[in-house]
Amino acid sequence: MDIALDVHKVTLEFPKHELYGLSNQINRASVSMASNIAEGSNRGNRYFLHYLNISLGSSFEVQTQILIAQQNNYIDNNQAKTIEDKLDEFQKMMTGFINKLEKTNQV
Repeated sequence: MDIALDVHKVTLEFPKHELYGLSNQINRASVSMASNIAEGSNRGNRYFLHYLNISLGSSFEVQTQILIAQQNNYIDNNQAKTIEDKLDEFQKMMTGFINKLEKTNQV
């Protein structure tokens, strides 16, 4: 949820013509990261793994969109690095969690 908050804050600075484009897409993807974990947490492990993988995929989508925003000078290097560092940490933790669940449950 910290990533979604950070993304929301930086997208407030995006040009107005990106309101329904990149800004909307990156916000939706960052919210999807936390939302899919929450949605899958009340399911059996096989389904939970599916939702965890969707969340992980959304994190890579956000990462790409941060790079696009940086290339277009919508965000500066420090803002991009802060979010990218959090995304890297999230991706490592999520990958480890997925791997552990897969091994434990032989899904």
